[in-house]
Amino acid sequence: MPTDSAFPRIRLRLDFGRGLVLGPGKADLLAGIAELGSISAAGRRMKMSYKRAWSLVEEMNAAFAAPLVDSSRGGAGGGGASLTPTGQAVLAHFRGLEAMLAEDARGDIAGISALLADISDGK
Repeated sequence: MPTDSAFPRIRLRLDFGRGLVLGPGKADLLAGIAELGSISAAGRRMKMSYKRAWSLVEEMNAAFAAPLVDSSRGGAGGGGASLTPTGQAVLAHFRGLEAMLAEDARGDIAGISALLADISDGK
């Protein structure tokens, strides 16, 4: 799907009940942790406070049968974080759903877009 900001996008949110919603923000946080090896660095990249990033990780870790993120405290050697195999699987499934929805919805999005009013001239 084009990344043009004028093109509509689909944002997937999975509500599992029990207080767990998995959406693009948590998926991006998991991806950032996988890429950067740090919960705080992943949160900073998303302009999220350290406390908020840790809170989301704790929420996800508690909701699944196995933790999604494994972390070690900082110190002289520095801390770090990585996705567990469960975290990798959750992220891969979520990204797969996003890709499938984007592809399968392309025709319907184009149909709805064709029915929108023309506001290109500020009308």
